[in-house]
Amino acid sequence: MNQDTLNYIFIGLSFALYIGIALKSRASSTKEYYTAGGGVSPLANGMATAADWMSAATFISMAGTLAIGGYAGSRFLMGWTGGFVLLTILMVPYLRKFGKATVPDFIGDRYYSKTARFVAVLCAVFICMTYIMGQMRGVGVVFSQLFGVSIGTGVLIGALIVFFYAGMGGMKGITYTQVAQYCVMAFAYTIPAFYIAIALTGNFIPQLGFIGEYIADGPPVPFLEKLNNINQELGFAQYTDGSLSMIDMFCITTALMCGTAGLPHVIVRFFTVKNVQAVRKSACWTLGFIAVIYLTAPTIGAFSRVNLINELHGTRYEDAPEWLAQFEKTKQITFNDKNGDDIIQYTGPLAYRTSDGNLAIAESSAAKATMDLSDDASDPNELEFGADIMVMANPYMADVPPWAIALLMAGCIAAALSTAAGLLLVLSTSLSHDLMKKIINPDITDQQEVMWARIASFGSLVVAAYFGINPPSAFIAKTVAFAFGLAASSFFPTLLLGIFSKKMSREGAIAGMVCGIGFTFGYIVYFQFLGGDASNYLLGISPEGIGTLGMLINFAVALFVNSFSPDPPAEVQAMVEQIHIPSGAGEAVDH
Repeated sequence: MNQDTLNYIFIGLSFALYIGIALKSRASSTKEYYTAGGGVSPLANGMATAADWMSAATFISMAGTLAIGGYAGSRFLMGWTGGFVLLTILMVPYLRKFGKATVPDFIGDRYYSKTARFVAVLCAVFICMTYIMGQMRGVGVVFSQLFGVSIGTGVLIGALIVFFYAGMGGMKGITYTQVAQYCVMAFAYTIPAFYIAIALTGNFIPQLGFIGEYIADGPPVPFLEKLNNINQELGFAQYTDGSLSMIDMFCITTALMCGTAGLPHVIVRFFTVKNVQAVRKSACWTLGFIAVIYLTAPTIGAFSRVNLINELHGTRYEDAPEWLAQFEKTKQITFNDKNGDDIIQYTGPLAYRTSDGNLAIAESSAAKATMDLSDDASDPNELEFGADIMVMANPYMADVPPWAIALLMAGCIAAALSTAAGLLLVLSTSLSHDLMKKIINPDITDQQEVMWARIASFGSLVVAAYFGINPPSAFIAKTVAFAFGLAASSFFPTLLLGIFSKKMSREGAIAGMVCGIGFTFGYIVYFQFLGGDASNYLLGISPEGIGTLGMLINFAVALFVNSFSPDPPAEVQAMVEQIHIPSGAGEAVDH
């Protein structure tokens, strides 16, 4: 049985499982559509939250980022992991006790204002639409490689599948679908890593191989030393060195952390369990399930880096491995023979070609800039590919069994579909519940509300599919990082102040949200769409990290405006105090 047939079987079986679960768990009321009826077990919710969290950016793109960027790629690993801790400590126990179905619902009631609710809906739309663009792009990349179609066609196929089981099943449907998707992802991600770790390091445990010795060819050498050496030999920075400035690395990591704590599609997952105690148990399960993937990603990134260089650099094109042609066919990897010698040369920014045609390495970028080089000499690299393809190409490079490759492909699709479904649900509920029900027409019935949610799902998915085909960045993790920046600059300060400051007024919250997300969104648009020059970055902060500055602006504006605003009503202040009291606690008694 060939590889393509195995891929189709594994993916077909996984799709049948997801759709079957969605049909069986179809929501019949608004409570089931928004919060799955509020009775999901902590274990199941932990799996579902982990699947919701481990998007295409995590599953497909993060290891690729680590493969190409080395230490600089760890910004995603540190930011997303640290952010989940913030989320579970500072946000979800209090929001769950408040008992609302969506983040805009909390903001609307906490800040006693339809205007605040409306601004929160707009923020949720911006955040979720930006995030779902990356997921749809991930779906397109995987389907493109599997079926030999364009990425655009792959996006459309994925969009139809997501709409079917998310738009029809609601939170109840996607919760149990995501449990199945997590199981697929966990096995798909780790099994190839075991095979590759044994082949390169002789160690069955990938993490120990990562810090162990490389034994695949020649005498044993520390694996990271091997990786640093081959990077430098080809004109790249050392793998363990950072390629980003310290301030940009700090701001991106902070934006990812705080954005995580303000992501509406993750927060809403904790509304599906019975009580606050179940929230805390669910969070513990989630962190454990996430660790399975996050502790494996650095090893996959590093292993794939070594495999790629060993397999392709210096190889005659006619002798290249068969898998290269598969990825060239879909233009995921391209070879441009610049010097006509039929030899694949993969080089970094410090490499150049001497007058006799040989490769040489400059001591630094500044030194290379002083050389009088032709275009081909200054950029001798002949191999082009994106970070998003590394996870899918890695098993081919390492020659793992065909069934493991098929399982990985199913896992890639599961990662993108699970998060896309969660985001689509947040978008639809924000528009149907918070905009339609709470602001425009409070008299609509439950059935009409669910109908509007499904209409909103379809409309949102059309827009998301367009931007999945024409994304702000072809790099999935970078597109997703923009969403985290928008969440950090809008929801994180507003939720934090709303939970821990009973004196925070609606005027301060609204002004902070508008200024924070307005600044961040404008900065991203200017540099990503309007041709802004990277040399003009404010304080050297890239669009990926500007959400940190937007968050500080939100805090500053909110606190400043609040100092001139009237205090919230007494019942709102009492409500804020109440959500801090543990469930079951009685009145304080003097003795």
